[in-house]
Amino acid sequence: MPRASDYTKSFLKDWERLSRSGRYDMHRLKEAMMLLIDGDAPLGAEWLDHPLKGEWIDHRECHIGGDFLLIYQLDGNTINFVRTGTHAELFNQ
Repeated sequence: MPRASDYTKSFLKDWERLSRSGRYDMHRLKEAMMLLIDGDAPLGAEWLDHPLKGEWIDHRECHIGGDFLLIYQLDGNTINFVRTGTHAELFNQ
């Protein structure tokens, strides 16, 4: 059974910014999101899916491609898409 999904305001802003830039593979991002909604979390090895630490302790991150990341949070049967972008954009590096 698919998970319920939700999105933060930050995620929606990230989505708009990345879509407009034309530099990111938004189809691959959608593919990862659909796998997660369909219950395939954590994702397979090719996604480099892993838990985060520190202030992001209850979140997971997967690599869409190169330095293009998706941060999400699982809560029971709900997945919350939190942020998407590069390491520098997401972690202020």
